[in-house]
Amino acid sequence: MQGTAEQKRARVLDPVDRVTEVIFGLLMAMTFTGTISVATSGQEAERTMMFAALGCNLAWGLADAVMYLLRSLIERTRKRTLFTALSGAADAATGQALIADALPPRLVAAAGPEELESLRLRLVKFANTSVQPRLTWDDIRGAVGVFLLVVASTFPLVVPFLLLDQTALAVRLSNLVGLVVLFLAGWILARYAGAKPWVGGVAMAVTGAVLIVAIIALGG
Repeated sequence: MQGTAEQKRARVLDPVDRVTEVIFGLLMAMTFTGTISVATSGQEAERTMMFAALGCNLAWGLADAVMYLLRSLIERTRKRTLFTALSGAADAATGQALIADALPPRLVAAAGPEELESLRLRLVKFANTSVQPRLTWDDIRGAVGVFLLVVASTFPLVVPFLLLDQTALAVRLSNLVGLVVLFLAGWILARYAGAKPWVGGVAMAVTGAVLIVAIIALGG
């Protein structure tokens, strides 16, 4: 069982984590490229805006990576607390109540008392071998992955400005690239969830476009 757990932990970031981090970074960068035609005039100003977009995503990626580490530590501490409480529970009913509080309500309703008791016995058995509330190398890898995904999402939007001299054309092409990436992200998420990929792609592209307009209108 321990070997199986290690194999599952080999995937530090699941597909949802990877795609959502790309979406966050992409939306952040598009708020900059979407204002270039209004806020800039000339190649030097465009270059300044591009560096600002990259700097913003660097800061966002760093903050997101730190929050990833904090979330991992909190979740591990919460699990440790649950194991400790189960070990000290006076009776089966108390232990089942602790497990029920930690699970989603629908899952608790579907499981029933017998399944909760079986789970309680297994958790008590492995309580002494539970993970410690500290960060591991996998957590560091996950944080680095989060940072790189957020930062890397900036570059597809910057390429048109590096290749084209016409600002208006570069802005349109950059926005088009952003919408294509959003469509692909929605496609991947919908496919992972078992929904229709093309519906997820269109929904993500439309949602992203609306968010960008709203963020720019709000001064973001």
